[in-house]
Amino acid sequence: MTDSSQDLIDRLLGAALMHVPFDGWSETTFKAAATDANVDLTMARAICPRGAVDLALAYHAQGDEAMLARLKSEPLPDRFRDKIAAGVRFRIEAVTDKEAVRRGTTLFALPVYAADGAKAIWGTADKIWDALGDTSDDVNWYTKRATLSGVYSSTVLYWLGDDSIDNQATWAFLDRRIDDVMQIEKVKAHMRDSKVLSTLFAGPNWLLDQINAPSHSSNSDLPGTWSSPRN
Repeated sequence: MTDSSQDLIDRLLGAALMHVPFDGWSETTFKAAATDANVDLTMARAICPRGAVDLALAYHAQGDEAMLARLKSEPLPDRFRDKIAAGVRFRIEAVTDKEAVRRGTTLFALPVYAADGAKAIWGTADKIWDALGDTSDDVNWYTKRATLSGVYSSTVLYWLGDDSIDNQATWAFLDRRIDDVMQIEKVKAHMRDSKVLSTLFAGPNWLLDQINAPSHSSNSDLPGTWSSPRN
């Protein structure tokens, strides 16, 4: 019985993590991983065309899956803002190798891979919102994920430099970022409730109302859909 592509990726990734602290997510690491995992290099390139970059993304996806497993199995706080914080915390606690994340941050800071890094972070935020039952289907679908992407990425950067006991400084930082987001939501609610402000922003709000969340059944690569203006 031959290994599936995912099995081979898992083998390569397990082997690569031994080399990442020394050589980063690099071609050197990729070749060493193929050798250590006893995977033919041609086969390894067939399933990971971009080499270690694809392994770095696979490592991120692995962490997302571990986070989702905890979100589905563990009791969550009552307050929704605390559920969001728990999702981010679970994702960070899913990391098995801090140096691998540090090296990944360096990799995805490069312009050529920046889009891949942003997509991975957006995907994490999307998974958290979906797991917590988000049903938004308008522009809020985007703003929620964009905001959480910022919270998550800033918290990860703080965590990389955190040497406090049990990462207590990181969790305090996360709580402050969530509180900042809640303040923004309060301002948005105030604007909606204010007759003066709602009138002032009637044009922009009308435009935003035409934006829909992506359809999960759509085959399009576009990030969302546009509703025809109602007469």
